[in-house]
Amino acid sequence: MVIAKLLAARAGVAERAVYSRHLRRVWGVPGTLLGARAWPPLFRDKIHTSFNYWWQAHLLDCMIDGYLRSPNELRKTAIAKVVRGIRVRNVLGWTNDFYDDIAWLGLALQRAQHEVGIAKPKALDAIAVRLRDGWTDHAGGGIWWKRNDDFKNVPANGPAAIFLARQNERTDLARARSIVDWVEEHLVDPGNGLAWDGLHVHPNGEIREYEKNIYTYCQGVLIGACVELAKHGQQDKWLDKAARTITAVHDDLATNGVIRGHGGGDGGLFGGILTRYLAEAALTIPDLDPDRHETADLARELVVQSAEAAWNNRVMAVSGPLFGPEWTVPADEKEGRDLSVQLGGWMCLEAAALLERRGLDVATA
Repeated sequence: MVIAKLLAARAGVAERAVYSRHLRRVWGVPGTLLGARAWPPLFRDKIHTSFNYWWQAHLLDCMIDGYLRSPNELRKTAIAKVVRGIRVRNVLGWTNDFYDDIAWLGLALQRAQHEVGIAKPKALDAIAVRLRDGWTDHAGGGIWWKRNDDFKNVPANGPAAIFLARQNERTDLARARSIVDWVEEHLVDPGNGLAWDGLHVHPNGEIREYEKNIYTYCQGVLIGACVELAKHGQQDKWLDKAARTITAVHDDLATNGVIRGHGGGDGGLFGGILTRYLAEAALTIPDLDPDRHETADLARELVVQSAEAAWNNRVMAVSGPLFGPEWTVPADEKEGRDLSVQLGGWMCLEAAALLERRGLDVATA
């Protein structure tokens, strides 16, 4: 059985491993940190030749999770250094050409401001402007994946909807609702209730083809967006969609209650993202509608079972545990080189620790 407070301790061990193995200054600039792409780092990793902008956003989110679990000035200072590191390494500003990337950074910076007291209003304004401009009527609506591209997908629209809903402005909230309505209409499989990846658009605005790949990432951000919107009205509508997606994840994207992996690289973050928003669903849904306790319980079980599997299948390496991209099997040190994979494992453990901290039943066989 998982013992009370053990999950927080595990999350702390994962945190220390990432700090010691991956955090490095940006080009020697004082007051900066970024996560090196791989461990052991090659020279290109040490100097951050490969930036992986959106990985850094999730690093920042995980560090904020750690701060909320155990607040202290050292954690707060490290968060501030990563925020500065992102800005220094991005050279020309806070944004780039990828709408999903900047939405993730926006979400992390929103949390840094509200939860830690590290405010970057100019960054948040720049991100909000870019995301608002990303919506077009091509394919009936939605935000592009990348500027000057032909692809609209859930990985961009999901986090953008969450970000805009959290802006607490009426027009942004309306846009967030429109984004999720568009995803529901165009990119949710009517058979199994899972979100597809995205769709390609002709220059005249007509849909050219669908990318019907199913990723845990897409389900996570759709759940997160629906739960966020349920806080602002039309509760039944949004919670019905969240419940449908959580059930579909359990039925089709989990093995014995453990969320499936998507390999290394960008895929290393996918399962962690899903657990983050499953944990939010488990905590928020009972407050909004106590009669939906079965949905909340299912979300909680997926997080706790996944965290237990990730921990039990870790391998020990220099400076701490090393997680694999697939939590149902023992980790392979070669497969765990990517920062993304380690962040995915850490994120999952923090999600379980959050449930533990908030008093939910986290016991598992």
